[in-house]
Amino acid sequence: MSFLSNLINGLSLGSVYAIIALGYTMVYGIAKMLNFAHGDVIMVGAYVAFTIVSTLGLNPIIAVVTAIVICTGLGMLIERVAYKPLRNAGSPLAVLITAIGVSYLLQNIALLIFGANTKIFQSVISVPVIKLFDGQITISGETSVTIVCCIVIMIALTLFVNKSKAGQAMLAVSEDKGAAQLMGINVNGTIALTFAIGSALAAVAGVLLCSSYPSLNAYTGSMPGIKAFVAAVFGGIGSIPGALIGGILLGIIEILAKAYISSQLSDAIVFAVLIIVLLVRPTGLLGKKITEKV
Repeated sequence: MSFLSNLINGLSLGSVYAIIALGYTMVYGIAKMLNFAHGDVIMVGAYVAFTIVSTLGLNPIIAVVTAIVICTGLGMLIERVAYKPLRNAGSPLAVLITAIGVSYLLQNIALLIFGANTKIFQSVISVPVIKLFDGQITISGETSVTIVCCIVIMIALTLFVNKSKAGQAMLAVSEDKGAAQLMGINVNGTIALTFAIGSALAAVAGVLLCSSYPSLNAYTGSMPGIKAFVAAVFGGIGSIPGALIGGILLGIIEILAKAYISSQLSDAIVFAVLIIVLLVRPTGLLGKKITEKV
């Protein structure tokens, strides 16, 4: 029963990684850049929800909606101010360094506003505990809501990309920006929309993560952000189903490693598995090999 319980916890943590990884994989798939500030948007969303619930005492639903709205606006602002001017810079290194700079900027702003002390995050989820096998296994409300949210977001995002006009524009931009622009697609607007969706998902992930693991500080999003990036690469960066599979597998591996091997070595085991997978399949589990045109 303990294995099944750990597996459920792994699904819950993996669902959070998957939601974060979806933001990474969408931005990379369309804008062909790695937004390493994505993890800190998670932290911003969690702090917004924390302030509204714990400080202002408002309804948790208001907190979640406000966090999504603010993070969406923040994602679009970051793209407009930091990344858009460098889109034609030629060197991906310039964008990467800028992303790291934005990450440190958000962390230090959070330190100035909220201080360095870790806050206890009050869960915004009030779903009852589910008991299985005569109470031998208990599934917390946070766990069940996290898994359901991941499934719903995955289905909604897949339908949006494949069925909507904006989604088709995203696919066209990811294939060839120049050709998409010639066809009348607003490339800048499409990339901004991608950042908006990714940042909204980061807000949801931040609230779910801190509801399950109720501690919050300026560095809360750093390690989950890195692990979610690992999950995106693991599954095949640029692939939406790959982000889901990579996130779920990563969460399960991490929880099982903590339970049966060593809690101190769990992170090292996660990254070691990534290295092994990439040695066998460099494009990730569902990634496609891209042939460069000369």
